[in-house]
Amino acid sequence: MPAKPLYAAVEAGGTKWRVAIGRSPEMVVDATIPTRDPDTTISACVEFIRESGIPITGVGIASFGPLDLIPTSPTLGFITATPKPGWSNTDVKGRIEAALGVPAVIDIDVGGAALGEWSWGAGRTLGSVVYVTVGTGFGGAHLQNGRTFHELGHPEMGHITVEREAGDTFGGSCPFHGTCLEGMAAGPALLARWGRPGPELRNRPEVWDLEARYLAQAMRTYDYVLAPQRIILGGGVMQQPGLLQMVRDRLGERLAGYGNPPSNLEEFIAAPEFGQDAGLIGAIALARQRFEGL
Repeated sequence: MPAKPLYAAVEAGGTKWRVAIGRSPEMVVDATIPTRDPDTTISACVEFIRESGIPITGVGIASFGPLDLIPTSPTLGFITATPKPGWSNTDVKGRIEAALGVPAVIDIDVGGAALGEWSWGAGRTLGSVVYVTVGTGFGGAHLQNGRTFHELGHPEMGHITVEREAGDTFGGSCPFHGTCLEGMAAGPALLARWGRPGPELRNRPEVWDLEARYLAQAMRTYDYVLAPQRIILGGGVMQQPGLLQMVRDRLGERLAGYGNPPSNLEEFIAAPEFGQDAGLIGAIALARQRFEGL
């Protein structure tokens, strides 16, 4: 019986790239590469895969964005207008394919993480899942029966409008929209509003009460617009102890019994089973879905 194919997985982040080889959550080899300029970073990624000596059938890439994911676009797989210096208009997919001589598939980082959790983690067996990451940025992806849809590009769930919470005079940190959800609740917003990064604010309950209120606004919107069976909340900001439960409590208040409120908010708002590895594992799931038709 022929051996099952192995794939390279690339989680391309704004501060680091993670690279691995495998076909399931159990990776054969993996490495972490600091994100520098595109030439240096992509070359280091390709070199690691080559030096492993492990034959691969293809590559799955879960990348920071924004990305061009329109199937018919001549710049499919490019990072487009990103605030990350030097990375706008970078052909991530094409350069990795050309260097390794195997096909690649790419999705936005949260799309990969969503697929990984749907395949093997907190979203398995469910038909409709939203995955949200709250960290350096704020992103989200919606999967319906394991599929994301990119006819006009990927969703920008972090850039929705939110109501200013009572007493909050912060002007927002998003360079595009100011007080959008990302501008009010992502990691840089915590730093700009409070003068310290999230890990240094652990013992400030007022910080996390306000954060939970903004996150609950978003969860209500996602619930009403997409009606998923589960929302998975990941990312570095969500490492704050107790924040997940605070979001559940605030969401319950905001739903106010309207619509089809989830019967169990502990199950409806969940943590990712793979934690900070969700994107890397999702890149393997992307490759298997594309090249094996799973």
